[in-house]
Amino acid sequence: MSMETELNLSLTPGVASRLARHRLLTDAKPLRERVVKTYYDTPDQRLRRERVVVGYRKQGRHWLSSVKRVSSAEGLSTGRRHWVTNGSLGDLDFSHVDDGSLREWLESLREELRPAFTTSFTRSAWVLEPRDGVRIELALDRGWIEAEGRRQPICEVGLELLAGGVADLFSTAGELQAELALHPEPVSKFQRGYGVLADQALQVVKAAPVETDAGMTVVAGFRTIALACLKHLQSNEKGVGESDNPEFVHQARVAIRRLRSAIRVWKPRLPMGFVADFDPLWQALARQLGETRNWDVFLAETLPTIIAAFPACPQAGELAHYASRRCAVSRQVAASTLSSGEYSRLLLDFTAAVLALPEREDRRLDVFAPRCLDKRARKVWQLAQAALTSDATARHRLRVAYKRLRYALEFFAPLFPGELLRNYHLSASGLQEMLGQLNDLAVARELIDQALPGAPGDRIRCWLEARSDGLLPQLEGLLGDFYGQRVPWQPHS
Repeated sequence: MSMETELNLSLTPGVASRLARHRLLTDAKPLRERVVKTYYDTPDQRLRRERVVVGYRKQGRHWLSSVKRVSSAEGLSTGRRHWVTNGSLGDLDFSHVDDGSLREWLESLREELRPAFTTSFTRSAWVLEPRDGVRIELALDRGWIEAEGRRQPICEVGLELLAGGVADLFSTAGELQAELALHPEPVSKFQRGYGVLADQALQVVKAAPVETDAGMTVVAGFRTIALACLKHLQSNEKGVGESDNPEFVHQARVAIRRLRSAIRVWKPRLPMGFVADFDPLWQALARQLGETRNWDVFLAETLPTIIAAFPACPQAGELAHYASRRCAVSRQVAASTLSSGEYSRLLLDFTAAVLALPEREDRRLDVFAPRCLDKRARKVWQLAQAALTSDATARHRLRVAYKRLRYALEFFAPLFPGELLRNYHLSASGLQEMLGQLNDLAVARELIDQALPGAPGDRIRCWLEARSDGLLPQLEGLLGDFYGQRVPWQPHS
């Protein structure tokens, strides 16, 4: 969804039928129209790759065509539109496109352009005036996206700010959400159209590089990263509810972990109320997904090694049965959590709060970043000493601190281009894997305490403990290698 003057919210048909009775809409009269848009592309989707949109919208018996070059691959939120002419669908006339290079390029592709997909929906639009000086258009769209004989339903609400501030837009959305189940929709109809065209199954989405730059203020940097983390989370939320692939839960959890790491990195520069309000909510959500992830890893990776080590042990069979049941239950809990009203409200409230963070005369991001990274690197080094001589709890603290350092490095990566940062990451990859193995063994012991409490699980727990102890010399060597690397965020002679 566009984060400046527009919000898109999905809803069920049942909720849509109740929308007109909401108190914000009862005094407004809706304007209804049928909207049919057909989008064109080449068979190899060159327009999509070049971020150019050629669309035809039906108006009466004619088709009004438009050409748009967008500056973001995420949809239709930015860019310049070139209105062309009325005519029939497929009358590809680009003579009115005033960008000469774009016009010539489209003319060269004329013979290859074909209808890619069509969005066809009924729009009911209201103009709301919730407060003096505030005007917001609310559009309810219900219909279909069609491509290659396939259909995907459209049922969503769009809110567009006509007059007032961004806070008014989110306030109105919150008032609607308080009585109706509305969920922030991260994917535009245009993006979904290409998914229908490709007949795509749900795809696991990993974190994309964050577009920070040295000239940003500290607050602008946080805003960019926080919204990127939300996008990463929402890109996987549907898969959590509809797929058995454990990677969806994993990536959703990674997104929340990255977001919480960003809040901690920027905590000294954020309002105290912002951190106090939202960090506990994200932490609670992370814990709910964390249990699901723990059982997924145990069932897929740890349990097979236990069964191989104890092939004749009856407790291993009991453990497998218990783990399968707990994994199934925890997946249901994760799916329910990401389809709840509380989660939808958290997304909307947090986005509003991030956009409302005060822009003030602030230090530049390239000044802020090295101090943050130094602080986290020192923390990792302090905890490393304890991790080598203490217990699993100390090693868990080290892993958490290391992940915070790694995420901070990813956030600030555009500020430190070149081989040094890449080499630093490579030197840490072995350390990251080792800490992950130790963590999986520690979590496995906790899960066995639940599945086989007391004496029945002692033999397996001792075996897991021995495996952990056997990895400690390797951990010590990897820590030494890691701290032998030059840090990429400080100048070197």
